[in-house]
Amino acid sequence: KRTILRSTPGDYGYDTELWTLKILVDLLHERLGIQVYESTVANHLHRLGLSCQVPQYRSNKYDPQAVERYLSKKWPLIQRVASTIGADIFFEDEAGVGIMTRTGRTWGAVDSPPIVTASDQRGGYNVLSAITAEEPTVYSSIEEHSVGSEEYINFLEKILLLHPRPVVVVADHASFHRSKRVRDFVRAHRDRIRVFFLPKHAPELNPDEQVWNEIKHRKIGRQPILNKEDLKNRLASSLLRLKFDAAKVLSFFQLPSTKYVLEPNAS
Repeated sequence: KRTILRSTPGDYGYDTELWTLKILVDLLHERLGIQVYESTVANHLHRLGLSCQVPQYRSNKYDPQAVERYLSKKWPLIQRVASTIGADIFFEDEAGVGIMTRTGRTWGAVDSPPIVTASDQRGGYNVLSAITAEEPTVYSSIEEHSVGSEEYINFLEKILLLHPRPVVVVADHASFHRSKRVRDFVRAHRDRIRVFFLPKHAPELNPDEQVWNEIKHRKIGRQPILNKEDLKNRLASSLLRLKFDAAKVLSFFQLPSTKYVLEPNAS
């Protein structure tokens, strides 16, 4: 159990970071001289409370000290700033959604994967979204082309127009988030908006990442998209439904890596 949880096959000379039953069987034979079946190893692992899972991948540039500084110092500062100007805190992100976005499973005959008819057209949209746990809601914008400073500023303007209170935006380190044009815009509207940044390479701290999990993997990826126009209509419909599903939006803030947002400011 310690070997699986505290090391990877790479530590033993394998060109992979993923444990398999075959690797474990080989290691037992190579290092201990024990010959066992894969089924025996699987049963033993289950008794140890282990299971085979899809891993969560983390950047090799992930900085745990930067994450700790964000949680212990920067996040309380963000809360104080929001309280001072009477603002709601929004987490913002962007993602591409394509016609060929597909996910999910279906039933079929054993050893005969079902065939699902789908469009093979290329193309898609870039989508911006921002969510808040205060009166949980989502603001979004579907863009035809790539997102840059202009599109980002337009989106921020949209939030300021629609939202009744000032906003504090928390985003990642995308270059256009930090461009001079965006900084000038925020400075010019300082009474209504402030912008802060998450630690680099730590997307799990952003509840807005769950918008894409919902829209791409639970909605669009399971729907029979016909063409680009159909994709846009379905995107708009899914985002609109999510906007008014307060319980679903709030659930994005209740994950182990995002529940810090709902914790009261201790400072």
